[in-house]
Amino acid sequence: MSWRRSFALLLFAPVAACAQGVALPDAQLLQNPLARDGISLNGDWRVIVDPYENGYYNHRYEPKGDGYFVARRPASPADLVEYDFRTSPVVPVPGDWNSQDERYFFYEGTVWYYRAFEAAARDGRHYVLHFGAANYAAQVWLNGRYLGAHEGGFTPFEFAAGDALVDGENFVVVKVDNRRERDQVPTVNTDWWNYGGLTRDVRLIDVPAAHVADYRFVLADDGSVAGWVRVGGVAGAQAVSISIPDLGARTTVRPGADGVATFRLDARPERWSPASPVLYDVIVGYGDEQVTDRIGFRTIETRGEDILLNGRPIFLRGISIHEEALGREGRAWSEADARALLEAAIELGCNFVRLAHYPHNEHMLRMADELGLLVWAEIPVYWTIDFNSDAVYRKAERQLDEMIARDANRASIVLWSMANETPISDARFDFIGRLAAHARELDGTRLVTAALDTQTADRFQRIIDDPLSAVIDVIGINSYCGWYGDLPADCAALRWHSDYGKPVILSEMGAGALAGRHGDAAARWTEEYQADVYRHNLAMVDHMTALRGLSPWILKDFRSPRRPLPGIQDYWNRKGLVDESGTRKAAWFVLRDYYRARAGDGS
Repeated sequence: MSWRRSFALLLFAPVAACAQGVALPDAQLLQNPLARDGISLNGDWRVIVDPYENGYYNHRYEPKGDGYFVARRPASPADLVEYDFRTSPVVPVPGDWNSQDERYFFYEGTVWYYRAFEAAARDGRHYVLHFGAANYAAQVWLNGRYLGAHEGGFTPFEFAAGDALVDGENFVVVKVDNRRERDQVPTVNTDWWNYGGLTRDVRLIDVPAAHVADYRFVLADDGSVAGWVRVGGVAGAQAVSISIPDLGARTTVRPGADGVATFRLDARPERWSPASPVLYDVIVGYGDEQVTDRIGFRTIETRGEDILLNGRPIFLRGISIHEEALGREGRAWSEADARALLEAAIELGCNFVRLAHYPHNEHMLRMADELGLLVWAEIPVYWTIDFNSDAVYRKAERQLDEMIARDANRASIVLWSMANETPISDARFDFIGRLAAHARELDGTRLVTAALDTQTADRFQRIIDDPLSAVIDVIGINSYCGWYGDLPADCAALRWHSDYGKPVILSEMGAGALAGRHGDAAARWTEEYQADVYRHNLAMVDHMTALRGLSPWILKDFRSPRRPLPGIQDYWNRKGLVDESGTRKAAWFVLRDYYRARAGDGS
């Protein structure tokens, strides 16, 4: 049986406006925000660290009407005001406070961000404050007026500025709180650093009152291009124009009362692939606005235990990546950060990256489109979130909505991942099964996966028997043979068995090593030990008959509070193939040589 994942770039539209398995999102975000007219609010922001949330609550723990969000200044020398953004410390945005100041390395709590800016507010325009992400919970005020709140540290959000924006000087205040709570997604226990702050781009977007809000472009079953456009403001008053100049294709369609217009273009684009990552300028116009995007077109599907890209079997030569910068500390957020990380993956011989364990910044996906890397994109349903809570489910589903809303036009993404290393239970099966069904409802053109670490095991065999395998298209398996519970020499003899008849990706494998630490291959933390683990695991995967890809753990060392070993870890997870400065360990070359030998297994 084959599930065709006809693909180009998409999201979701209501059933009445459905185009080739894409539906209109509940998370209504302006598509392609970085290309819209407006002003960047990146740069220096003033901050106040507020562990007791004094800027929000009074001494009775009641919300204040005049908290820090009003940015009050003394009206006279006798006026008592116990804060002042004008003289507070400055931090750059995007950024995370943990790596920006060593005093806040372990800090979890509230930080207030303030920025003054000039704006030319004109009649007949629609202004939106757009945030690429803020970890974890954010509340936003513009000129002292409350705009709204958002929960989730890795997905975008935005608020209409409305009449809170004035012509001339404005100020925005954001309360960011990265405290970990049991009812969050992710929950209290993770194996990565809980970076707090405004970690991605911030923009004031300026669009016409009637404007292009969102769009999806899809490769239809007959090879043409189809999709939909959602307009904001006055719906139906004007026609929407859609064109792909390099293909000589153009059409105009009129939106319905719901603001949605579906279209089909008589165009036959060249298929996007790692070997030929061709992207086309697509132009969507409505009224006085034109939005240009760069989009690629391809198909992804499974047939039995094979993954087919553009109808041909492919082996995914991958690596896992955390959203940490290469060569400096802290969150990766820029186009330069994305290029450095993904070009390192290409040098390793990859055609595929797993962006773990949460949605990465938009630059990573656009750079993957450009460089020709297939992508596994994931929401942070991780370890032991509360699977019995419907409120927690709604938070996870919202993050899935926002990830797909932002990234569904990216050709590089082939897999939406619902979870990582979650313990088997009926509640977990129902929770993740609902997420998988929701992902297919929103985007029926990609494959659904999850990374599992539950298998029946003995010394010589692993049996894939996690019931979640029945509801995903591609089975991800995390297995650390040679590091947790086995000796490296045991790994090559392991045999794997699955009755699901589906492709398998070894989504994690590896071992820790401190770059520059050398010794016997039996000595933990040496480069020799890590390289030996890789050699034996790569011998093991050659006997996994359902294996169609791997993404070892991980490209570079990354910060983790779970890893305190002095002199070796020092709060770094040392499983990277390179260290934080980019120094390559011996295992890098073991995996690179293996990928070179498999370079002919698909594009």
